[in-house]
Amino acid sequence: MSSRLVVETREIDPVEDLLAYADPANPLAWLRRGDGIVAVDGGIVATIRIPAGTEQLRSQAIATAWRDLAQDAEITDPLTLPGTGLVAFGALTFDEDSAADSVLIVPSLIVGRHRGRTWATSIRRSASTDTGFPDAATQAYGPHWAGTVGPGDQSPQGYQDSVRRALERIGAGELSKVVLARDLTGSIPAGSDLRRLVRALSTGYPDTWAFAVDRLIGASPETLVTVQERTVTARVLAGTIGRGADADADTEASAHLASSTKDLDEHQYAVQSVLASLRPHTRALAASEQPFLLKLPNLFHLATDVEGELADGGSSLDLVGALHPTAAVAGTPTPAAIAAIRELEPFDRGRYAGPVGWVDAAGNGEWAIALRCAQFTTAGEGAELAVTAYAGAGIVAGSDPESELLETRVKFRPLVDALA
Repeated sequence: MSSRLVVETREIDPVEDLLAYADPANPLAWLRRGDGIVAVDGGIVATIRIPAGTEQLRSQAIATAWRDLAQDAEITDPLTLPGTGLVAFGALTFDEDSAADSVLIVPSLIVGRHRGRTWATSIRRSASTDTGFPDAATQAYGPHWAGTVGPGDQSPQGYQDSVRRALERIGAGELSKVVLARDLTGSIPAGSDLRRLVRALSTGYPDTWAFAVDRLIGASPETLVTVQERTVTARVLAGTIGRGADADADTEASAHLASSTKDLDEHQYAVQSVLASLRPHTRALAASEQPFLLKLPNLFHLATDVEGELADGGSSLDLVGALHPTAAVAGTPTPAAIAAIRELEPFDRGRYAGPVGWVDAAGNGEWAIALRCAQFTTAGEGAELAVTAYAGAGIVAGSDPESELLETRVKFRPLVDALA
């Protein structure tokens, strides 16, 4: 249907649990510290799917399709807060050659919350006969469930072998860094309420972006890019160490990471990659001189915040295309790193380590890198859901295969714990 979109945002009474409104079988959600946006279980107004084999980059194709959809929309939005008005949820593939689709989804009803204000947004086609503002209804959570996962296409030993092969390429000067991932695969019972997984990740890791888009569910600590009223921000994470078992071990771990030449070098690669990608699209771009330690429940990251001003008529989706894939999830130089990943990983990453987030009609948006995540798929009605989870580590000169394997175990923990 080619009729334009009609969008209305209204402020509503406070909502305790946004996730209670979501579809149990296929939630659409973007949450951080209880704020965010959730699609109400109901209809989908539009879906933009970009498969492999398109003539232009998928991020460009999806940005163009979104502009075409949003440009004629009739929008009533008295709040103008992040996530109000016309919004689409998105998840893009890591690799242009992936067999998975990149997708933007526009739901018919959204509930959101930002700094104490709560709203509902109705989105419909102008040709629709249903012109009233729909009611947003919650659904009781389904019973608790548990999933099982084990080694996937890349075994622990196979992963260490891949790290050794990557180190040979680094030693030969083919590349400076490559991020190698491994997978865990398994299943969860048919009819499982996937909101329970989103809620466990959101409450257990409140400083991350908890997301659910097209059954890609995770909790990412890494912001790819945020645009709000032309202010551009990004957070770069590279360099990781597990938390200690007690306060002394915690202090020792953080001090080790802060002084590790290997991790500081890896971090600088990632920061410079982001700055180089953003400069053509921004003014007054600046990054903190030294990384800070980001403390999560299970590990420490080296982190650097970047900020600038959008310089052209671009949108957050255009910046997603400019930034992805960053050195933090691919490597340096990027083309050589992507080629190495294709050869050394025995699986298709799909949307793992790709951009995930939301965009509005004005181009504002919040996008993270899909980390600490799993993709759920179903074989048919009433069948178990298959689950594939991913975790990776940055390989640079001096990396130790066993240490990198242990780092992936630490990164798997949030998801494995939540699945169990």
